Amino acid sequence: MRIITWNINSVRARLDIVEKLIKDYDPDVLCLQETKVQDHMFPEGFFQDLGMPHLAIHGQKSHHGVATAAKQPFDESFKIDWCSKGDARHIAIKLKDGPTVHNFYVPAGGDEPDVEINEKFAHKMQFLDEMTTWSEELDTPTIMVGDLNIAPYEEDVWSHKKLLKVVSHTPVEVDAMMKIKDAHDWQDIMRDFVPKDEKLFSWWSYRAKDWSAADKGRRLDHVWTSPSLKGKAVKMEVLRNVRGWVKPSDHAPVLVDFDL
Repeated sequence: MRIITWNINSVRARLDIVEKLIKDYDPDVLCLQETKVQDHMFPEGFFQDLGMPHLAIHGQKSHHGVATAAKQPFDESFKIDWCSKGDARHIAIKLKDGPTVHNFYVPAGGDEPDVEINEKFAHKMQFLDEMTTWSEELDTPTIMVGDLNIAPYEEDVWSHKKLLKVVSHTPVEVDAMMKIKDAHDWQDIMRDFVPKDEKLFSWWSYRAKDWSAADKGRRLDHVWTSPSLKGKAVKMEVLRNVRGWVKPSDHAPVLVDFDL
């Protein structure tokens, strides 16, 4: 089974590259974040035409939004209202005879890493706390994917020293992510394939004139699995070339193949 997770940064604005991704890489399950479209306006027919007719969508106007498309039917789908804010930041599907796939878009957190003066950062930290509690209570095989908006390790950012006070790599966020990880003994699939002492990025800012040459990236996108699925991932690739396609997202898709 091939899963691809991708912060698309507006699905309707990038249908051409979504189509190219599906045709070139043939995912069984495609998890999108930041779809930026209400459910009734989601391009369902587009995915049906591309052979991924089974959809679980959770959207809202202009902001956030997640969607999971699959080739094969799934047993059920559901969503969680994290922090009771009504934001479209999560959708899950239960695969037939397989694990549950949770698709997340964690809040970015604004610019100032201080919960006292920055409501967006306070929201992010509350969201992470709730994810820890949720992780502690999980008792079924689970795959978690998405834009978690944290680059936890030193080699997950272009400069650990320069980004220590930048939201997404601050110690308080990293500590919160490690609490989530420990709460379920989550397996960090990307780092199973790429050692922690090697650079690994999935996001490059639009601000760089030549993002690839500058290579000032961060690993904001993740694929984690329950410990019961350890060893089931057989391939992982950050599709960096997709970041260079016409009218790209600032995120590259992450591809993982599972032998389930």
